[in-house]
Amino acid sequence: MTSLQGVCFCNQYQIFIRTPEFRSKRFGFRNCVFRCEGGSPSLDGGKNGKKKLRIMIAGGGIGGLVLALAAKNRGFDVKVFEKNLSAVRGEGQHRGPIQLLSNALAVLEAIDKDVAKKIMEIGCVTGDRINGLADGLSGEWFTKFDLLTPAVERGLPVTQVICRMTLQDILLDAVGSDIVSNRSNVVDFVEDSDKVTVILKDGRQHEGDILVGADGMWSTVRAKLFGGQEAKYSNYTCYSGLVNYVPPYINTVGYRVFLGLDQYFVASDVGDGNMQWYGFHKEHPGNTDPPRGKKKRLLQLFGSWCDEVTTLISETQEHMILRRDVYDRDMIYSWGRGRVTLLGDAAHPMQPNLGQGGCMAIEDCYQLILELEKVFEHINDAQVFEEIASALKRYEKKRMFRVSVIHTLSRMASRMVTKYQPYLNFSPGPLSVCCIVIIVCCSS
Repeated sequence: MTSLQGVCFCNQYQIFIRTPEFRSKRFGFRNCVFRCEGGSPSLDGGKNGKKKLRIMIAGGGIGGLVLALAAKNRGFDVKVFEKNLSAVRGEGQHRGPIQLLSNALAVLEAIDKDVAKKIMEIGCVTGDRINGLADGLSGEWFTKFDLLTPAVERGLPVTQVICRMTLQDILLDAVGSDIVSNRSNVVDFVEDSDKVTVILKDGRQHEGDILVGADGMWSTVRAKLFGGQEAKYSNYTCYSGLVNYVPPYINTVGYRVFLGLDQYFVASDVGDGNMQWYGFHKEHPGNTDPPRGKKKRLLQLFGSWCDEVTTLISETQEHMILRRDVYDRDMIYSWGRGRVTLLGDAAHPMQPNLGQGGCMAIEDCYQLILELEKVFEHINDAQVFEEIASALKRYEKKRMFRVSVIHTLSRMASRMVTKYQPYLNFSPGPLSVCCIVIIVCCSS
């Protein structure tokens, strides 16, 4: 989900959205403008079947399924290849619920209003309560973020969280089992002037006009495009836990980030009487805990912190605590070549410190489908390849700056926030800069 969350509103797209009320009855329907570069505001049409580009998507995670839904609603011939839908590469367990900020929710509405409505009915709204940074030892607030006012002023949906697997189920149902091919692991591809061919692990081959790598942080498509590139360790390991516990502050606090030196702890309401938390600690990668040793380690790390932190850890069952090292990759400034491109974590994996990783993937899907809408199919037309390649490059160009900024800020946030020491006055030091970074994300 996230550690240092913020609302980032895309200023490039222009979509007119009619936004329904969410959780709070005082928000009725209102029209708003959400800006995207170019294209029609609706993804539920197509042009009478004139466009029959064959889009192949490697990866059935959130990004791959959102793109498939957008392509299906536009009348494209689309196919998704996923190696393991039941686990979706373990994201549902190890990464916890996904945060959908206002920018991503607005794009989902533009792609498919019915699907967006289902997501928002099931999700847990957190943006209508207090959110912000607090001191880990005392629990006192350092700063609070207003996620509600910017969304309401723009007529956008309010930030919420939803279980990744629930979100995947909603998207799978909307896309259709005929489009998503499970146990289909893309291991290679071959590009020709008139098509691209994907090769699956079991030897099967499929042909299409475009291949989109939405296969995550450890993307095979990316590796085939650009060779092996080293992932960057963030210097932090992350413990995560889901606990059936309703704290006394549940009606007033959405999420809180508790700060400490070289460690921080995130707690968020995720609905249905559950709290999701994440404990980040600076250490070398590859360390492990003994059997049933995770809770003990966490209480050693955070045991002197405020009750809000220690209670969540203590109430969590050992088997519900997971651990993973946090990685990202340096930005690359070309995401594909010819008929092949990347989106989401395959293109720009980032640390979870602004809650925008999944949101950026959803935005990628919308911009990509807008560009592909401009490509018309002409049988035996030698210009088709150039049109496709040009569309994919436009997609990259229009997404690159925004994604690069968010990627940089996500790295800055973790570096700055862990310099926090409660006995020091940070103004105008690193933590103050961190707060400015987050506030900019909240209001931009």
